[in-house]
Amino acid sequence: MLKKRIIPVLLLKNGRMVKGKNFKNFIDTGSPNSAVKIYTSQYADELMFIDINASIESRNTLIEIISNASKNAFMPFTVGGGIKSDEDVRQILASGADKVLITTSALYDKKLIQKSVKKFGSQAIIVGIDYKFDEEQSKNLVWTHCGNKKTNLSPLELAKSYQDLGAGEIMINNIDRDGLMKGYDLEISNEISANLSIPLITCGGAGNFQHIVDVFSKTEVSAAACSSIFHFGDNCPMQARTYLRNHGIEMRNIK
Repeated sequence: MLKKRIIPVLLLKNGRMVKGKNFKNFIDTGSPNSAVKIYTSQYADELMFIDINASIESRNTLIEIISNASKNAFMPFTVGGGIKSDEDVRQILASGADKVLITTSALYDKKLIQKSVKKFGSQAIIVGIDYKFDEEQSKNLVWTHCGNKKTNLSPLELAKSYQDLGAGEIMINNIDRDGLMKGYDLEISNEISANLSIPLITCGGAGNFQHIVDVFSKTEVSAAACSSIFHFGDNCPMQARTYLRNHGIEMRNIK
């Protein structure tokens, strides 16, 4: 059985870390280079960088941040944002990342997943799914382009299709809960994790350590991605690991 992981998420915009609510109203939360050193000292399991600009100009800044992180981070890290080709994947991995997160492009170019898996291995490819509840249809639907474009796709069915294409992991992100710190979407996390044979990362809603305990004890997810819980308050991955162990959650041995 895989040990559970806690993954701090660093959203990047113009070379700075930012955080918002429901994928909107972003505020500056500091320097990514400083954050890498801090999370390394606090024994985070992994780190995830997501470039929300996803422009040609921001890509150069992102590459610089990745290169610096690879020199200072003693844990695996994932990079996402604007990945549109297997060449983009190659460039990100060559800069020092261990994994690449592909979200919008994965939906519109399924061959991108297959080509990337063939070239770099499934362990290097995480496919992301952003979703929220649709009032008209009374169900959760997948959204793309940073939550700006609605589809009629089910998060579960899309996750299963990505698994069939060879993705090494799936990451789901609940837009409705993003930044609100009221807890994860346990229902969807459980539904999807129970129907996959590959690891599932869930994101959106962590506000305290009990929320992380809940998602690990009530679902089969492999990792909890967190942002606001570490940006706003005195919480850190080291404290989270201790709390989870005290509640019977098996964690990886870091040291």
